[in-house]
Amino acid sequence: MPTEKQSETVPDVLTPDQRHRNMAAIHSASTKPELKLRRALWRLGFRYRVNDKKLPGKPDIVLPKYRTVIFIHGCLWHGHQGCRYYTVPKTNTDFWKAKIIRNQERDQEVWRRLEAKGWAVIIIWECQLKKESYKESVERVSSEIKRNGEAYQSSMAQRRKIQEEYRLLQREQRMRLVTLKAKGI
Repeated sequence: MPTEKQSETVPDVLTPDQRHRNMAAIHSASTKPELKLRRALWRLGFRYRVNDKKLPGKPDIVLPKYRTVIFIHGCLWHGHQGCRYYTVPKTNTDFWKAKIIRNQERDQEVWRRLEAKGWAVIIIWECQLKKESYKESVERVSSEIKRNGEAYQSSMAQRRKIQEEYRLLQREQRMRLVTLKAKGI
């Protein structure tokens, strides 16, 4: 009679060498979902950088003009809870659970670091770029980018206004000092 642990594991249909080649073929950049979203954003007039190494986490898409970064997460690799495409692999389950938890923790740390640097972070899941929800997802991302850009431009305008007020105040103080020195006070 199999133990509970034995009943959970199913033998892998691939040899270890085949599984290794299969996993090695999975790349982290320019995946199909990324390319799909990038093409859609380009068609909408957004210009961006890809996998900018200068930013924490090397975001999949970086829109400097809008001070926004986008991560396209695979449902399996990042543990998309409630998603029909997310299932923990049946072999080596403990390893995969730990790996997914580490990925989620790293994601949150990267988001905090980016937000601390003033970047807005958009997360889009691989399943949101499937046919049934593709159009709504692109519209949501587009409106979020625009909203982030407006907020960024507004904060920059406010910052420029404060800087200009500071410069005027400094100029007035210098003029008062010059006037006082001229009067001999």
